[in-house]
Amino acid sequence: MRIRLFLAGAVAVAVAASPASAKDHIVKMLNKGSAGAMVFEPAVTKIAPGDTVTFVAADKGHNAESLMGMLPPGATPFKGKMSQNLTVKFAKPGTYGFKCLPHYGMGMVGAVIVGNGAPNASQAKMSSNPPKAKQVFARILK
Repeated sequence: MRIRLFLAGAVAVAVAASPASAKDHIVKMLNKGSAGAMVFEPAVTKIAPGDTVTFVAADKGHNAESLMGMLPPGATPFKGKMSQNLTVKFAKPGTYGFKCLPHYGMGMVGAVIVGNGAPNASQAKMSSNPPKAKQVFARILK
């Protein structure tokens, strides 16, 4: 009887500690959004470690992929296929910059900030990007 109670308690603790509380956040890839043409909406998504972000191909001709100079140390890069949704789990705290490859030069970029974003926040702000993308990052990462 005691063993059963112990096991039941252990299972309850394991379930409570499981990532069931992890959330999925949506970022749309759009031809036109509230901030203009060729945008991710929202441009910045703040999440907790273990949460996921689903990049939704609301309009065709877009993808989402990480920017190598804007990843926390040890983070895994990601790259979605054109005109397809992509779900990414973000485990490591930090600032993750991403782009739409065909519209990168037009400033179609965004960021996911996991936790407080601190591990690489200053590096992310100083990363090299095309002029329009640099302007967008300056606005969204202030």
